[in-house]
Amino acid sequence: MTNLNLFSQIISKLDRTCFKRIVSDKKTDKHQKGYDSWTHLVSMLFCQFAKNQSIRDISNGLRSATGNLNHLGIDRAPSKSTISYQNKHRDWTLFRNYYYQLLSSLGQQADFKQVKFRIKSKILLLDSSTISLCLSLFDWAKYKTAKGAVKMHTLLDYDGNLPTYINITNGKTADNKGAYDIPLLKRSVIVADRYYNDFALLNVWGSNSVYFVVRHKENIQFTCIKENELPDDRHQNILKDEIIELSSARSKKRYPKKLRRVAIWNEENQQVIELITNQMSWTANTISELYKSRWQIEIFFREVKQLLHIKSFIGTTENAVMIQIWTAMITNLS
Repeated sequence: MTNLNLFSQIISKLDRTCFKRIVSDKKTDKHQKGYDSWTHLVSMLFCQFAKNQSIRDISNGLRSATGNLNHLGIDRAPSKSTISYQNKHRDWTLFRNYYYQLLSSLGQQADFKQVKFRIKSKILLLDSSTISLCLSLFDWAKYKTAKGAVKMHTLLDYDGNLPTYINITNGKTADNKGAYDIPLLKRSVIVADRYYNDFALLNVWGSNSVYFVVRHKENIQFTCIKENELPDDRHQNILKDEIIELSSARSKKRYPKKLRRVAIWNEENQQVIELITNQMSWTANTISELYKSRWQIEIFFREVKQLLHIKSFIGTTENAVMIQIWTAMITNLS
């Protein structure tokens, strides 16, 4: 049974004034009677908290707590048809915008302990995760011939272990294409896998004073300009540290500047991992450790899929799916 006292405590942490301001800007309560945006938010958070598998579960669960609904800021439990209708029609960007507003306040309270780097740059981990959907039900979610999916392109704050940006696209969108719209913070460092080894994208980052540490593809063509001496205090898995220029005409046009290439030995997988970065002054140890920290976002995706309700959906429209994902992210902040 759902602990409604605990749920009401979670709801009380949410900034309702801020939510009302976003509702007013987006006019999501215009012509609405009874089931306003706040009730909609509480209903979808209840879906996450109680792991509801259907709209019926949300409606019946809230109806069973009639006497406690005033603590949640709602008058009465919504009907199944009302929840279904609003999931289909209420603008999902309301919940996305509210997530980012909450992130600036609740996100500061995160207490996540990990390796501390002796650099001043903000560390951001970039990756994507695919959420599979049944194509016969979610026909808008194009992915493969007989399979549907949406993809979450996520920029994770290393310090707080919370997403600072999420771009949700159809499953066909390549990782690098889903990364072009991410907000760029000057002097931050973006750490990513080889799927983001897009020289045009890296040039955009570098031109905006953003550092990057990205695993490069095996077919990269380059010329070594200078081989940096490996210091005695380096990590023993560091094999090479050099300054390079791209030699392919097409690649060089997309990224005309020099790059630094660091090769490291991965003992666990018995392979060499080759990294490129536009940061020339940090030690090779730091570059290596930054890439190693990328696994934190893999752990984040795994935990989100295990703990939050985003592997099955209570609505089949794109709007309903987006609302459920963004309210899951709000739940993660609470």
